[in-house]
Amino acid sequence: MGGVAFAADFALLWLLHEVLGLNVAIAAPIGFVASFAVTYTLQRTVAFASDARVVPSVARYTALVVANTVATGVIVWGIDTAGGGWVLGKIVAVAATTVWNYFAYRYWVFARSPKDGPVDV
Repeated sequence: MGGVAFAADFALLWLLHEVLGLNVAIAAPIGFVASFAVTYTLQRTVAFASDARVVPSVARYTALVVANTVATGVIVWGIDTAGGGWVLGKIVAVAATTVWNYFAYRYWVFARSPKDGPVDV
């Protein structure tokens, strides 16, 4: 799931920046946000097999996407501006967000209600 989302996100970033000439500080967040629906659905149905209520989980997921969008834009722009290039920036941003997203998904976005029992680790 993460690989599919990354491929779509990366391809859109490439298209927007390299082909259409959009500034990387704008293209990176757009590519990231565009993968929202696919990523949410894959995480909810496959990765976490969640039966959490949809509206609250979408609201929490949206808050996480906002935070990740800002972080992605800042990381990609910062590394690109420092001379590392947007590709390295994107890889670093994905690595960072992947780590904190796992825990956010597991224990906040798709968390089981206390009546469902403990979460399997």
